[in-house]
Amino acid sequence: MTMQKGPTHPAQQYEYLVEARSRVLERVRALPHARFAQRFPFGHGSIRATLVHIADTEWWYTSMLRGVPAPEERSPFRHFSRTGLPPLEAAWRDLAVWTARALKEETDWDRPVEDWWTTKRWKRGVKTTAGGVATQLLFHEIHHRAQVMAMLRPLGAPLQGLDYSLLKWEWFKSSLRTSKRFNFKHSPDGPNWLEE
Repeated sequence: MTMQKGPTHPAQQYEYLVEARSRVLERVRALPHARFAQRFPFGHGSIRATLVHIADTEWWYTSMLRGVPAPEERSPFRHFSRTGLPPLEAAWRDLAVWTARALKEETDWDRPVEDWWTTKRWKRGVKTTAGGVATQLLFHEIHHRAQVMAMLRPLGAPLQGLDYSLLKWEWFKSSLRTSKRFNFKHSPDGPNWLEE
């Protein structure tokens, strides 16, 4: 499977993911630490644990793309489950550079990929393709980002408007006489459309 560079290339899609992630982290950064670690009955149990899980698995997926076997005591992100947001955010920024490079440098999306996922209770092997890893990397974060957004709402910090079309498409309004262009802008209250 040959993937062309452009908006449908995984590296371009990852740029959207990082942009949406930055908006989530901006909202989370404003929370007191107690809210960051507050327990919820879904996701990975808290905003912190869910964000650590997203970064942890991104590290694993990127390692798979790079051909680096996951060590038994896997993730350099696990210890962030006991810290505040700033150290996690800094490490995740570094990981994003590594991930973006891996996606840009991949040349064979049909290339077989095999690795192991190890926990304290079990060890399981996985077989897929480089394209399958890239797809999982992108969709996995979106799934858990929605959980974080659901956790933010009852904390009084709702977040909307992270859809790809809102962040990356050009929107315009057309009438019989004129065509007006609009820019989508984020605000604390949600999406806003501004006429150019």
